[in-house]
Amino acid sequence: MLRIYTDGSGKTGKYIYVVEDTNEVEIFQKKGITNNVAEYLAVIEALKAFPKEDIEVISDSQLIVNQLQMKYAIKDDDLRKLAEEVWNLSKGRTVSFVNVPREKNKAGKILG
Repeated sequence: MLRIYTDGSGKTGKYIYVVEDTNEVEIFQKKGITNNVAEYLAVIEALKAFPKEDIEVISDSQLIVNQLQMKYAIKDDDLRKLAEEVWNLSKGRTVSFVNVPREKNKAGKILG
């Protein structure tokens, strides 16, 4: 199972994923997005990059992880659409979502 760290920043519009075993880093940017949208986009890009692999997504966003685990309701329509995209990309394989403290998020250390 691939372990992939994700992070996003609405302030800079950057979002990132880091593959634990290879230290592969991919950074993306989209202007005019919120922190939560950036966090979701990082997860989506990671799932798209590895479409057949089982993945453990590791994030310091408690909101995103709990929404994707269906522990928190998703009230925002834009975030709901992004969550649905994550769930669709997860079909047919094992994808899990883990929340870690910011200081343990490899992607967060790179993004700053």
